[in-house]
Amino acid sequence: MLLTKLHKKRNLAGLCAACILFSSSLVTFAGIIQDAPGIAQGAKDDPILRAMQAELDREKAQLVLPGMQHPYFIEYRLDDFATYEAVANYGALVREDSGHQRVIRVTVRIGSYETDSSSSRGEGTVSLAPTDNNPQAIRYSLWTATDEAYKNALRAYSTKQAALKRFENAPTEKDFAPAKPVVHVEPLVALELDRNEWKRHIIDASGIYASDPEVSADAANVQYSTANIRGVAVNRYLVNTEGTVVRHGFGGYAATISIGSQASDGMELARENGSTGATVKELATWPNFRKLVIDDLKSLEALRKAPVVSTEDYHGPVLFSGDAAADVMSALFIPNIQANRPEMGTTARTQGAYTSSLHARVLPEFLNATDDPLTNSFAGHALLGAYSVDDEGVPAQSVDVAKDGKLENYLLGRTPIRDFAESNGHGRAAVGQPAHSHQGVMIFKSKTPLSAGQMNARLLAMAKEQGRDVYEVETLGGELAPRLLYLVHPDGTRQLVRGAVFDELDNRSLRSDIIAAGDDEHVANSLGPIPSTTIAPSLLFDDIGVKRATEEQQKLPYYAPPPLTSSVPESNK
Repeated sequence: MLLTKLHKKRNLAGLCAACILFSSSLVTFAGIIQDAPGIAQGAKDDPILRAMQAELDREKAQLVLPGMQHPYFIEYRLDDFATYEAVANYGALVREDSGHQRVIRVTVRIGSYETDSSSSRGEGTVSLAPTDNNPQAIRYSLWTATDEAYKNALRAYSTKQAALKRFENAPTEKDFAPAKPVVHVEPLVALELDRNEWKRHIIDASGIYASDPEVSADAANVQYSTANIRGVAVNRYLVNTEGTVVRHGFGGYAATISIGSQASDGMELARENGSTGATVKELATWPNFRKLVIDDLKSLEALRKAPVVSTEDYHGPVLFSGDAAADVMSALFIPNIQANRPEMGTTARTQGAYTSSLHARVLPEFLNATDDPLTNSFAGHALLGAYSVDDEGVPAQSVDVAKDGKLENYLLGRTPIRDFAESNGHGRAAVGQPAHSHQGVMIFKSKTPLSAGQMNARLLAMAKEQGRDVYEVETLGGELAPRLLYLVHPDGTRQLVRGAVFDELDNRSLRSDIIAAGDDEHVANSLGPIPSTTIAPSLLFDDIGVKRATEEQQKLPYYAPPPLTSSVPESNK
């Protein structure tokens, strides 16, 4: 793993990319935030938090080089994470890995909240921490990392001050937003996975193409079949010189199947699917996961036999399922409302497509977008993007990003942008990485939702009105390429096609081309470096381009696959 290399380098900030006191603090127990003095008993009882607080108090009092500035802010973050992954190919286990590591990130800021040593790359020093709870070892790791972070901050501050002199006007936004101290202690999380059971599941799942009578007749066409199970449990500890003390964590699990083939013309085809949950109990049961694999194999074979999309470019109606719509919004909308401060010397509010779109329409008038990390379940699904306190120690907030289609807010951490001086609880961080603005639970909802029947009826009405076939997309792959795309005839029949890409599916189309949204919100949990959730309904666009992809096709295998002399055991049937 990458983190095993950290022992050779303390400062990975470039690679990984006077304390203000407040009169009260926020203390959280069992998810309830309330005003309370002092430090929570749960924090006092935790040996890691005690060691981190003790070293922070010492550094706060003593950290200064002769003739140099004293830090105005110091933050310690320790990420304790356990991981497990097993992978099976063709009905056999090929890899099994588990790990447990701790990483500390020390942030030291020189200057003041108005102007400090920070940069767009993030600041801080990263190093491995002891995996036991030895307080002396933990404090020693923090001490050496703090020393390096302080020296780096002094150099960065001098460089930044020199750079600022090149510009006529000084920045109007603070470099760092003050925040009230929070004491928030959650129960520790742990990996809860029956590893032997799930190894059997993925072994059987990866061999279903050859063992199940429903699909084994086409086994010779399958060129790869991979199933995997992975789980992660992260406990994050945070203390800073403002008085914040936080311990929170999350767990996540994902079981996936990936199969691939080629059509007779050499076009490479793939189907990927899976089950994701905040707890292992939320993963699909074996019968449901097995059915998912069989359905993917059947759709893969249907793709092999499907015609290639027409060479004539198409511009017209396309109906996106909730699954596909969530992918579209995650790729086009969400990155542009996560406020990233522009480079020094520019007058832009933020970076991305919506830098000058505040109070302008970015979605249709009937669509609202809200990010609410405090929503921890939806339609029976636990949401991976939910949290109570962000990774900068700021309580999570529900943010109405777009109302009646107009952009009203951005998601912010503690780095202000023009017109937004404070964090709204969306500063989040991957393990060992600096915090930046990031979604939690983004919910798109129509004020005038249509049922599935009404959405299909409207699509067919447009097909009849225009006297031509239209399109419906069920799932998307990388770069928003359609995986399951159907040509819909005016009589309502559908035909699977392959080899298409979308044209002009962009932010303009989100604003101007969406004409209807369904009532079938799809929950898309993502177990990425920063867990997140996107909830979106099906969307009907009235003018999207569909054209044939231009990639050169690959040659088919020269030889047939080896004979299937024995079947893969299906111990989970």
